[in-house]
Amino acid sequence: MRLRNKVAIISGAAGGMGANMVKRFIEEGAKVAAADLHADTLKKDASFDEEKCLIVQADMTQEQQVEKLVQQAINRFGKVDILVNAAGIAQSATPIEKVSNEAWDRIMDINIKAHFLTSREVVPIMKEQKAGVIINVASISAVRPRPGLNAYVASKGAVLAFTQALAIELAENNIRVNAINPGPADTGMLGQFAAKGVDVEEAKETTFKDSVPLGRLIQPEDIANAAVYLSSDEARMVTGAIFNIDGGRGI
Repeated sequence: MRLRNKVAIISGAAGGMGANMVKRFIEEGAKVAAADLHADTLKKDASFDEEKCLIVQADMTQEQQVEKLVQQAINRFGKVDILVNAAGIAQSATPIEKVSNEAWDRIMDINIKAHFLTSREVVPIMKEQKAGVIINVASISAVRPRPGLNAYVASKGAVLAFTQALAIELAENNIRVNAINPGPADTGMLGQFAAKGVDVEEAKETTFKDSVPLGRLIQPEDIANAAVYLSSDEARMVTGAIFNIDGGRGI
């Protein structure tokens, strides 16, 4: 019960990684505000105890919806100790000359602007509490890019820079800020990185799995376990860290 009496907000909670984080955080004693644009998926999961999990439908790129989410968490649980920014979208492999302005902006809005909005909203609360944890989910591709993922890689690189900027800014307030770099993970999102016309299952086995030195795809629970550790008092002296959970992909 490493997160006993802690309250967490987890965005992207309906995704493979996010849903596993919600479950692991609850198992470790936390109460969770689970936010996602597709919250209906979470509401169908009977394993989420209503006493411990508040499910909120929210578009994390919309300022007013983020404000409402944080207020709902406060109203329900009384505080916010942890923010996990797990919301994100993929980019199918696309040559730079074929990337539209709209596609670029959408990736940037969801993958980095949303992190800014949620962090800006919870930081005053954490400052008042004189403690807090923020975890941003980035990607190993930010340090070991793949061809054609130009907008995605740029957005995740921004997440890493933003993480370390906040870590140094908020250290004096006892707010720790860290990033997780997942490697190729066995989630529905993975196939979205393949170029159009490529067989997704074949790409998982060849392009992605074969790129991991440990020889297997990362599982969502691997990322969730890392988030639990970074949120716990075991990591009380960890801030500004970039935690690669990638099976060696970044080497």
